This record gives sequence, C-alpha cells and structure tokens, in this order.
Amino acid sequence: MKLVPLFDRVVLKQLLAEETTKSGIVLPGQAKEKPSQGEVVAVGPGGVIDGKEVKMQVKEKDKVIYSKYSGTEVEIDGETYLVVKQNDILAVIK
Repeated sequence: MKLVPLFDRVVLKQLLAEETTKSGIVLPGQAKEKPSQGEVVAVGPGGVIDGKEVKMQVKEKDKVIYSKYSGTEVEIDGETYLVVKQNDILAVIK
C-alpha cells in the first residue's frame, strides 16, 4: 500500500531518538523525547490553499525538522508515518 498526500501535506518517517546522552548515559523509554526529525517519504502536489498558491519546498528523501506536536500518525503495513502540513516543517537538514 502506498500513502499519497494531498494538497500541502508531507509524509514523514520519524528518525529514531538517541538512546544515550552525549556523556554516555542510557535513557529509559519514558525519558526519551519524541523525535522531531524525519525523512520525507512523499510530498503532496501543493496548489491553491485558502486562496494562496502553495509551492512545495521539500522533496522526497530530504531530512527535516518539524514542530514537536504537529501532524497525524498513521500506520501502514506495520510502519508508522507522520502526515504534516508543509508549514509544520521548520527546516531542511543539509
């Protein structure tokens, strides 16, 4: 099954959170923060949204940072994805 986003939506695969701190301390499951970095899996076509033309700024395989509490989690074929609006993406990691 393939997930195809509409309008200005972007499908992200969340990157795994670090399990140890820089100093080497292993974090238990509850202490880990939800990751706010992901890899773009699919991009919607953009278009006219609320009377304004929206051009998509990200492309597949881009690594991005997105707003912490944004998007909707979906599970397809045992994989978990996050569907966000393009304006919830804060930066592209180069």
